[in-house]
Amino acid sequence: MNKRELIQPLLLTAIAGVFMGIAAEPWGLWGLAWVALVPLWVNVLSNFTLPSFTGIKTPLLLALVWGIGYYGVALFWITGIHPMTWLGVPWLASLAITIFCWSFITLWGSALVIIWTGLFVILSAKLALRFSKISLALTRVLIATVLWCGLEFLWGSTALWWSSLSYTQSFGNLIILHLGKISGPTTITASLLIVNGLMAEGFILNRDKYYSQTQDQKSYLLLILAVLFFVLAHGLGLILYSIPLQKNPEQALKVGIIQGNIANEVKLNYSGFLQALNGYTTGYVTLANQGVDFVVTPETALPFFWTDQNQRQNSSFYQAVLRQKVPAIVGSFALKEGGYTNSLFSMDGDGNIIGQYDKVNLVPLGEFIPFSEILGKFISRLSPLEATLIHGQPTQQFQTAFGQATVGICYDSAFADHFRRQTAQGGEFLITASNDAYYSSAILAQHHALDVMRAIENHRWTIRATNTGYSGFIDPHGKTQWMSNKNTYQLYSDTIYRNQTQTLYVRWGDWLMPVLLIAGITLFLLKIEPF
Repeated sequence: MNKRELIQPLLLTAIAGVFMGIAAEPWGLWGLAWVALVPLWVNVLSNFTLPSFTGIKTPLLLALVWGIGYYGVALFWITGIHPMTWLGVPWLASLAITIFCWSFITLWGSALVIIWTGLFVILSAKLALRFSKISLALTRVLIATVLWCGLEFLWGSTALWWSSLSYTQSFGNLIILHLGKISGPTTITASLLIVNGLMAEGFILNRDKYYSQTQDQKSYLLLILAVLFFVLAHGLGLILYSIPLQKNPEQALKVGIIQGNIANEVKLNYSGFLQALNGYTTGYVTLANQGVDFVVTPETALPFFWTDQNQRQNSSFYQAVLRQKVPAIVGSFALKEGGYTNSLFSMDGDGNIIGQYDKVNLVPLGEFIPFSEILGKFISRLSPLEATLIHGQPTQQFQTAFGQATVGICYDSAFADHFRRQTAQGGEFLITASNDAYYSSAILAQHHALDVMRAIENHRWTIRATNTGYSGFIDPHGKTQWMSNKNTYQLYSDTIYRNQTQTLYVRWGDWLMPVLLIAGITLFLLKIEPF
């Protein structure tokens, strides 16, 4: 294919990638995700020849273009870190750092698409040696689904993860999100792959001039199967969505949230520290007087070491807890050997620390440097803090005055298994504390979307306490009971209910992934001769 002939498939594939990007929040055009893989699928299979190595260059280029379109748009919020002059970073250096970060995470995501494409087209060519017509199409759909879900599993096991295809459905398509109760995000991602794949294979069959008219009829069969699977998946989700929530009055808790709205550049100076301390103390007292059972603050709401007894006991917030006798969940820091942790502390009504959670998933480059022995010499941290942040242990359990909670801080929200593990160990409600003031406002909606998914997967009432928005309450069906405005100081209280039930996902984890993998390998080995 010459360069001129390549323009059209490149353009269509790039547009499709952008469509997948705007399927996610804050745009929320989730319906586009059910067709946005079709151009990539069709074009990579139409522009690959075996065994020529040069024949794979075009599919990989198409994959790169699609990946840049998707991840570049979906992760554009990272550019909100510019300017970082408040950290003492010169304006041009800040711009360079921002461009590097955006480019890096975009290409990191695109690498998943490139690897998927390379494996998919090579395996498809091998499958074509033994399969024919519609059986080949159905087999390719299964293989492609296994590959993508497997790669998302691998990417999700790394420190840098955010944009699973599944989150394009949150929080607009609550019905399909209920499939997350079955096997987590993999269930939703697999559904998207199957529908896109069946449509793409139908188009390929229909346009292939080597097929007879009877094959055209089979191409329509694939399109019908795509529609049927789409309907059945949503039908199953609707059944799960329609199950009434149990609101046992004995399990009810009235919870207060404080959204401090303290800009990071303000918090770093003494006057900003006092503003934060006064705002959270006043908010705590106000909510306590309203009769809440406990109060939740955002991530690092009180920017000092809560484990330092003198700092803690001399703070106005701690003194307010002693007076009001209302438990609180406080976002602060904890001193550790070799550094400190970004932590949540559970305080009882007497001011005692009865639970502590240390953030497990730290932000790469922002809160820690991967391969620090090598990269630490070349990359300055984006975090304003001077010590070294330490990862919390994945096996932590968080006790509150009203039972065990499933908790996460900010970036933890992207890791579904982090919450599943805690819920399986007895978490009865879910708390997330975040500070997204570093980034553009687009991340506020995406972060809320991730927590909606976690609420559904774990079937837990969820409390979101954020610094600048969107704080809120989410029920186990993913319905947002209340959401704050952005960039405002707000107090709000609502009722949640403790829950001990366990979804299939909580009990068994991502069981669908190994099932898909075994099915794909079995089919491949049974039908393909060694090569």
